[in-house]
Amino acid sequence: MSTTVSTFTYRGKDAAGKKVSGSVDGASEAAATMRLRSMGIQPETVRPAGTGLNKEITLGGIFAEKVGLKDLAVMSRQLATMISSGLALMRALSILAEQSENKTLASTIDQVRKDVESGLSLSDAIAKHELIFPPLFINLVRAGETGGFLEDSLKSVAENYEKEVKLRGTIKSALTYPVVVLMMAIIGMVGMIVFIVPVFKNMFEGLGGELPLPTQFLVVLSETAIFWLPVLIIAIVAFMVWWGRNKHRPEVRNVVDPLKLKAPVFGGLAKKIAIARFTRNFGTMMRSGVPILQALSIVGATSGNYVIEKALINVQESVRQGRSIAAPLAEEPVFPAMVTQMISVGEDSGSLESMLEKISDFYDAEVESTTEQLTALIEPLMIAFMGILLGGMIVALYLPVFNIFTLIE
Repeated sequence: MSTTVSTFTYRGKDAAGKKVSGSVDGASEAAATMRLRSMGIQPETVRPAGTGLNKEITLGGIFAEKVGLKDLAVMSRQLATMISSGLALMRALSILAEQSENKTLASTIDQVRKDVESGLSLSDAIAKHELIFPPLFINLVRAGETGGFLEDSLKSVAENYEKEVKLRGTIKSALTYPVVVLMMAIIGMVGMIVFIVPVFKNMFEGLGGELPLPTQFLVVLSETAIFWLPVLIIAIVAFMVWWGRNKHRPEVRNVVDPLKLKAPVFGGLAKKIAIARFTRNFGTMMRSGVPILQALSIVGATSGNYVIEKALINVQESVRQGRSIAAPLAEEPVFPAMVTQMISVGEDSGSLESMLEKISDFYDAEVESTTEQLTALIEPLMIAFMGILLGGMIVALYLPVFNIFTLIE
């Protein structure tokens, strides 16, 4: 029968008579009191945490500091280094909790340490924090604990997340320029419609005559901006909120993700990114001793594309029936022939993990090369787009000026 361990807050005096306070774990208030006394602390009050005036007030939700893959990569590598150096797990977790710059991660590691101290395994302790630690992280740690190579599993986690961070950085650097240029073009267009067009409109009305069609269009946009601009802003905000809440739903991903793969220019890049993630995560889990069916159920979700996720569900079912991995993969059109052939060779030669790593390295390089090419292509296209948009508006405003002498006569 398992004993429930709770956290208690206390106030008391240490052996030197100095007032101290903090928290301690115990099966009951009496057990917590006995533990404090064994630590040389004479407790004055011992209460369950989160009650009365001791209740902790925190700003959660959107105000909580997010834990990113880079934070997890640094934590994994540090923990692996400390364990391989002979440091006890409890001591290593305490050091990580103290020195982590991310407050949310530090608090979580401290809670993990308390759970491990109460008798849970490290994998079970981190599994209680699914919003912080992804399934890939949890299962690699569990495999390392089971096989007795925890430090190697942690190093695999660190290497995997470091490559993922590099991949995301490459994508962000390629998209930053076009997004900034697009935002500048939109802001410039709205600014001209709201502030500049009315000035020209008043000037043209004083001259009389009929305005050219492009100028009339700008004038109508300016006159109705008070109605359509707030509606547009509200619609964009509402869509962003809706997208943030629903983008991970299967019915939404089932529609959006196939479109990502078929999109012109960016579709090929999206496929390469998804395949790179799939092969890298699958290879990492196989190398760390995670059972193949369990690994297939996890790597699909980590690929970031619902098409590949559904394909891997079919592959998982085929493997469960005793077939190889490469055969059902070859039946899925989303996987290039090169990928399935290299996986087939890896299965036949008994070097599947090594082959998966080579595939992921190849596609990582492909993603980097493709993003560089897209950046070189997008820059002149965006400049041309911005010039046509803003330049067209300026020409439309000055078209009546070309007829000003006719209007004056």
